[in-house]
Amino acid sequence: MGTSFSGFASTFALARNCENIKSGLGVNKKPQNTSRQIVGKSLDEIIERGWIQFAVYENFAPYSFKKDGKLQGIDIDLGQLIAKDLGVAAKFYVTAAGENVDADLRFNIWKGRLIGGSISNVMLHVPYNHELGCRNEQVVLNGQYYNEQLAIAYRKSEYEDDEPPLPAFFQYDTVGVENDSLADFYLSGIANGRVIPKMTRYGSTIEAMEGLAKGEVMAVMGPLAQLEFGLTDGLAVHTPPMPGLALGKWTLGVAVRYSWRPLSYAVDDAIRAAVEDGRMKQIFTNHGLTYTPPKW
Repeated sequence: MGTSFSGFASTFALARNCENIKSGLGVNKKPQNTSRQIVGKSLDEIIERGWIQFAVYENFAPYSFKKDGKLQGIDIDLGQLIAKDLGVAAKFYVTAAGENVDADLRFNIWKGRLIGGSISNVMLHVPYNHELGCRNEQVVLNGQYYNEQLAIAYRKSEYEDDEPPLPAFFQYDTVGVENDSLADFYLSGIANGRVIPKMTRYGSTIEAMEGLAKGEVMAVMGPLAQLEFGLTDGLAVHTPPMPGLALGKWTLGVAVRYSWRPLSYAVDDAIRAAVEDGRMKQIFTNHGLTYTPPKW
């Protein structure tokens, strides 16, 4: 999921060595079934109209979710931070996750859905990844704001203080994962499949953490931020080595349509400033999470 670069380095890294990676089609086509009021706005036009639209994932705590009917989360705070830096208001388009990130970028940033939906100016929570950037030359990936990683949450009563669970433990101990997630695929493939009988698959990592709190499983594997967000009394989390996992850590950034690079650079500048002056860390702290900055 993530290789970390920034500034000129990121532009160069994502522009080179793409010969063997199949890119998307229709990059120069006009987005379909979308309002001209939203699509194709340059930075100057966004500032003139007074608002910017961000695409965020629905039901995706702690990044973007509703509580008491109000949209909140890390990515909501980030969008508001970027908008404030640009001197405009922030609007959010809540979207369901597609079959993969490529589809999400196609539907929300550069093309639009066949029926309904909306093109946004910026999509948040996009893995900053060389191959993803090569496959999707219709978008610019930058704005790195957080380094995520796989971790394990567990019930402290089940393990000694000096021996929290490792992946190999789950040949014998029950573990929860989000269905069809990286944790699911990883655990399913280790120890010749001997972990599978001990796995419980949930609809989301947050649901798995709820199951952990209820005692349905002894541990949960998933992204650190989601595990930390779901911690309750009697639970803990750690980040052990993940043998055989090539991409256990990844960097989160943003995506902007390729034809509006000045907007992309302005968003990147706002995020970089927030990382450097501590405002980004404060966003994560406000949600009770550990912040790991990107490595530029």
